[in-house]
Amino acid sequence: MDQSSPPLTIAAIICTHNRDRYLQAAIESLLRQALPAFEILVIDNASTDGTAALVQPYAAEGRVRYLYEAELGLSVARNRGAEETQADILAYLDDDAIADDHWLPELLQAYGHNPRLAVAGGKVTLIWPHQPPPWISDSLTGALGAFDLGSEPVAIRDPRLTPRGVNYSVRRDFLQGVGGFDPHLGRIGKKLLSNEELYVTELALKQGWDVTYIPTALVGHQVSPERINRRWFLERSWWQGVSEYYRDQAGQVTTADQVRRGGERLLRGAYKTVKYLGNAALCFDNLAYVYGQIGYLWCVVEGLARRRPTPKPGEL
Repeated sequence: MDQSSPPLTIAAIICTHNRDRYLQAAIESLLRQALPAFEILVIDNASTDGTAALVQPYAAEGRVRYLYEAELGLSVARNRGAEETQADILAYLDDDAIADDHWLPELLQAYGHNPRLAVAGGKVTLIWPHQPPPWISDSLTGALGAFDLGSEPVAIRDPRLTPRGVNYSVRRDFLQGVGGFDPHLGRIGKKLLSNEELYVTELALKQGWDVTYIPTALVGHQVSPERINRRWFLERSWWQGVSEYYRDQAGQVTTADQVRRGGERLLRGAYKTVKYLGNAALCFDNLAYVYGQIGYLWCVVEGLARRRPTPKPGEL
């Protein structure tokens, strides 16, 4: 970084929807950051619980900016946060996460050393309410936000290794240049859509920007008890398939390729589900994968139905 340039600024942004039972811990973790100056924004995304009342004392003291966003959608809320700050770096923390005291300093240092860094994130550990059941594989913990690429920084070349949204930062100028987060991706209420960070990371790599994993930018993610059941994972996988469909649509993947991709993945997952019947974790892991591919193919079929021309009278 040019020594004559002003130092970079950073804003921590929490987008929240009906998570008042976890939100305070997230805010308190940001207030403990080992950084002299930064912003904290809480984007209340159409919450109907006690979120506003919980944040009000922090806002009254000037330690947190509270903003209400009526349009439901995580990507919408993230874009609202980006619009409401002039900070150079936007650091997004989930409302049920707890940031390490050096989370923001580690991120800010990385961007300061590399003017071509567009996206960065760090390790995410899980905070379990109780011992996880044996049917949850290491792979499935990724659906809960777990992320660990090791103890050394990693230059990410594959967008599938993008930092997780629970611990995701982006250079504001770059994000604005690509039009922000896609509102068709990212969680919308109970629709567990995803891939919004992956898509932004993909755009960064295509444009020649750097994306980096920073192991020292640590975040703990609290696992809510209602997620520790098979039905939640199946639903999460279904919406992952839907998200992959929308991502392929944005990438202009042909319908024929979508059918081929989805079909191949479904058959591969079904084979492995049967193969690992004796291993509860691997068997369910592959079953959830199959469920996601069914969601993907369901969207393909719906897309075909929408494009089918309406028959004229006499053509039925």
